[in-house]
Amino acid sequence: MQKFINKANILVEALPYIKEFNGKIVVIKYGGSAMVDEVIKEKVIEDIVLFKLVGFKPVIVHGGGEEISKTLKAMGMKSEFYNGLRVTTKETAEVVEMVLSGKINNDIVQLIQNHDLNAVGISGKDAKTLKVDKKIVKGKDIGYVGEVKEVDTTLIKSLIANDFIPVIAPIGTDNTGTTYNINADYAASAIAGALEAEKLIFLTDVEGVLKDINDNTSLISVIKTSEVNDYIDKGIISDGMIPKVMCCAYGIDKGVKNVHILDGRVEHSMLLEIFTKNGIGTMFGS
Repeated sequence: MQKFINKANILVEALPYIKEFNGKIVVIKYGGSAMVDEVIKEKVIEDIVLFKLVGFKPVIVHGGGEEISKTLKAMGMKSEFYNGLRVTTKETAEVVEMVLSGKINNDIVQLIQNHDLNAVGISGKDAKTLKVDKKIVKGKDIGYVGEVKEVDTTLIKSLIANDFIPVIAPIGTDNTGTTYNINADYAASAIAGALEAEKLIFLTDVEGVLKDINDNTSLISVIKTSEVNDYIDKGIISDGMIPKVMCCAYGIDKGVKNVHILDGRVEHSMLLEIFTKNGIGTMFGS
């Protein structure tokens, strides 16, 4: 009997959060190991399905770096990175679009529809949703990599209003119609800001921000964007975590209420973060 009481208590704990976020837009940046491990992948989809069924309005923006690198290798093409971004030639841009807008996007849509919910896959090119400028990194031209300058939310909002879950590939166009690859983190932040999302969730391969990188119990549960630079100066946020955290701050600056970094390798990490008092990741707010 006690185990059933415990389950009931879990549902009761989730109730105020379900009330608070009912009808609110939640943008999920789906990437990392959660896209590769088949068991975790299904758990992520289950979380998204539950969000939808309790009244949230989920929007998915996905990456796909590992699948892109795998495909390029199979085609005899090299993967090159600069400052964490994929150097994208005209040839590799075509492969990137094929993998993101084709295979990965379609796979996510099908997984959601397996749960009898409606989902539609789009890319940022559709209805000119993501308008970009060429991104120059530290004076270096890294090819067909775009920086979002404007988000037209018309198509996304139409899908939400018609009870669809939008699944968005981070591909955009400039004012000449040229196609660009976009870093999925920044695409998700820009989209979440334009939608005035209640939450933006980054599924990553880290627990969150740790005070001590060697101590998993040193997780910082809440960070204000005003504290970010201080954490960087103190070396608490360092190396590859800096661009991730700056992307969180960018999301808040664009109008998102809260941004979360979660370990996507943990089963049902989104439910644990959103529906429990303590959560399991790091939440950023203004």
